[in-house]
Amino acid sequence: MTMKEFFKEIPVLKSDRLVITQLTQRDAEDLQDMVNEELVYKYLPAFLYEKKYDDIHYVIDHLYDECLEESLILGVYEEGQFCGLAEFYGYRGSIHKISVGYRFMTRAWGRGIATETLGLMVQYLYGETDIEIITASTMPENYASAQVLRNNDFDLVVSGTEEDWGFDQPVPTDKWIR
Repeated sequence: MTMKEFFKEIPVLKSDRLVITQLTQRDAEDLQDMVNEELVYKYLPAFLYEKKYDDIHYVIDHLYDECLEESLILGVYEEGQFCGLAEFYGYRGSIHKISVGYRFMTRAWGRGIATETLGLMVQYLYGETDIEIITASTMPENYASAQVLRNNDFDLVVSGTEEDWGFDQPVPTDKWIR
């Protein structure tokens, strides 16, 4: 089963404060602002879809066809305001496994939005799908993201393994599982 088959419909995840849903062209300016924030991408792979093309409108137009081959990227909104992205990727249907990721504008940092976003993603995967294993990867020095994972009951299973994240050299990476 492919990622497109797994996500037959694009989910909408909600809490009292957040909505995680499909990006639209209305989000182009905010997404471009996030892509331009160097701090946001300090501990993230260089090959992320929103950074693949110079034209952010093209990125949004192709998120749910071209990009959905490998991942599902959703916008995260606090009270209707775009604040970041939630991503499902690395789907392996035969072992009921998927990986998750997230990235947020700096104005959303330190307010529990990442923890709540990941919690909604986990709740959806375990409650609405046949997923049994959820994984995530972080750079060891990304303490904030590691704390978000711990807050959502992920366990660190491998520390400092080298991985290709699209930089000049392999990057030490921590692997998490739930």
